[in-house]
Amino acid sequence: MAELNTSTPSQDAGFFAGARKDRPALAATLMVGSLALLGLQDSLVKLTSGEVSLWQFQFLRSGCNFGLILLLWLFYRGEISPYPKRIGAVALRSLFLIGAMVFFFGGIPFLTLSQIAAGLYVFPIFVAVLSALILKEKVGIRRVMAILAGFLGTILILKPGTSDFQLYAVMPVIAGLCYAATILTTRKLCHEESPFALSLGVATAFILVSSAGLVLTTMASPNDYAIHWPYLFSGWHPLTITVGGIIVACSCLNLTANIGLARAYQSAESSWLAPFDYSYLVFATFWGVVMWGDVPDLLSFIGMSIIATAGCYVAWRERVENNLPRVELNRALR
Repeated sequence: MAELNTSTPSQDAGFFAGARKDRPALAATLMVGSLALLGLQDSLVKLTSGEVSLWQFQFLRSGCNFGLILLLWLFYRGEISPYPKRIGAVALRSLFLIGAMVFFFGGIPFLTLSQIAAGLYVFPIFVAVLSALILKEKVGIRRVMAILAGFLGTILILKPGTSDFQLYAVMPVIAGLCYAATILTTRKLCHEESPFALSLGVATAFILVSSAGLVLTTMASPNDYAIHWPYLFSGWHPLTITVGGIIVACSCLNLTANIGLARAYQSAESSWLAPFDYSYLVFATFWGVVMWGDVPDLLSFIGMSIIATAGCYVAWRERVENNLPRVELNRALR
């Protein structure tokens, strides 16, 4: 799962800056390539879910991320600053993103990658809903219909009321809600922060939260939760060289993909990139089939198509409405 693709470009984030002018083709290529790497990373996370706990994995991966980010800072020390301008806003954003990642990765042992990806990618729908409820932004009837369509797609995938439905199937949807909150926090409170400061803030926060999770789960006496949900409610497990190597690989994939995503968003408008963002659904399904033999059924394919279409429409309407004042101004000047 991505950590930086909601970051706002900054002039001082030299190594994150992919171009000084719009290059839509390059941005789309970076977006699709980065999401392919993230899909591979998430499939590797699923591979380790039977060997380590969620808290152990995130502690080790975040530690690797932290170290790699510091190395990059040492190399580009004259161009970027690791210090946030508003530490409270960065901390809030980091907590929302941690919530998204905990619920996203928490469902990995129990769900297919395509189910997890589809649940997460309702986040554009949640962005529209939260914008209307919290920010009091106007949401027209057509976007309301798109929101309803997105939830219909989610229902087709989760299949509530049937024998296939389990409560943990809601976890990626909650991850989508937290991710939407991350996006709104980034837009409204962190728009002046550099992507470097945001990524370092997330790595630091995750080290702290995963450390607390390890301490609490290790100290807790054995219970039914730890027996039936060991990935979520157990502490430190013996670490093999193979699993350790996979975690390091996940860290490298994650950081490389996040740099690519940050550069993509600096090279084109986010509304232009929105349709390409849904390529993650394709890659998650691909890696799920290749590594786990998880082939989505027809209803799941239909649900993913509806979610992608609804999300792209919401992004397109946002682009239209954001450009409307400029168009009206141009007409007035004529």
